[in-house]
Amino acid sequence: MVGRIKKRNLLADNMELKKMNDVEAVQALQESYKAVREEIAKVIIGQDEIIEQLIISLLARGHCLLVGVPGLAKTLLIKTLAEVINLKFSRVQFTPDLMPSDITGTEILEENVSTGTKSFKFVKGPVFANIILADEINRTPPKTQAALLEAMQEHHVTAAGQKYVLDEPFFVLATQNPIEQEGTYPLPEAQLDRFMFNLWLEYPSRNEEIDIVKSTTSLYAAKLEHVLSKEEIIFYQDLVRRVPVADNVIEYAVNLVGRTRPNGNGTPDFIKSWLSWGAGPRASQYLILGAKTKAILEGRHSPDIEDVRKMAGPVLRHRVVTNFNAEADSVSSVQIIEKLLNTI
Repeated sequence: MVGRIKKRNLLADNMELKKMNDVEAVQALQESYKAVREEIAKVIIGQDEIIEQLIISLLARGHCLLVGVPGLAKTLLIKTLAEVINLKFSRVQFTPDLMPSDITGTEILEENVSTGTKSFKFVKGPVFANIILADEINRTPPKTQAALLEAMQEHHVTAAGQKYVLDEPFFVLATQNPIEQEGTYPLPEAQLDRFMFNLWLEYPSRNEEIDIVKSTTSLYAAKLEHVLSKEEIIFYQDLVRRVPVADNVIEYAVNLVGRTRPNGNGTPDFIKSWLSWGAGPRASQYLILGAKTKAILEGRHSPDIEDVRKMAGPVLRHRVVTNFNAEADSVSSVQIIEKLLNTI
């Protein structure tokens, strides 16, 4: 299969991809996905569900917001994923003094030595990569956070009136620390909505932590192999878009999102009591894209309602806004979504 064959030239890769029908492509994607998981497991112990959701987001052309306390290997996981799928990786450490030009790039005055003439030259910033790690994104002011908005949605940036198209695939992974909020700037709802998934990293189990300590306090150094190329990822992203979806599955996703809106028709009373705002249409889109991707990663050629339900947590929990009643009742957005799923 494509993902298993490491030593071949780019031309041969493209020719093999173009010859595949969709059924063969789903099988090839399954093999490549298994190979990616095996390579990541050489470095990352546990976090199986998070790894699956990261790959789903990448193939669905989405972006991810990772929330977890320090020391859970968020950065290491993202760097490992970038290395395994052979993409250009760029890390931006967000700080209070970071400027938008530090992300998108800046113009400099350059002199031509031979002619003596001067002209402006655009120096590309770290956003010109395939995988962007926006580390602690909530530590920089909204002005700088907004520099990612255009790139995440439009896949291009504008500098000095000139549009620069970003290289595909383009995948933004942002991290947040949930426990230290002093000196932070909460992400505005408009930017939160740009993220397909909000992933919460939990502490490892006892056995996983034992394995982590063993592997990280020895001379062991994992040697990772490239499994997927840029061309293969783009091919599989297009494959996801071609996956057929039954009307009843789409209707279920739209009904689920519609019931998160306090003023919607048929909205449960607990939603009206606990939520100020519900999710928008982008949530319905991401529910279906996530369900499509999960289905073909498991070798199925069309998603069902259960696939949509599995996507509901990471897609919806950062798109619903709880109110004072929810806070007074000690109810989180995750609990509200779970209760909503049980009512449909």
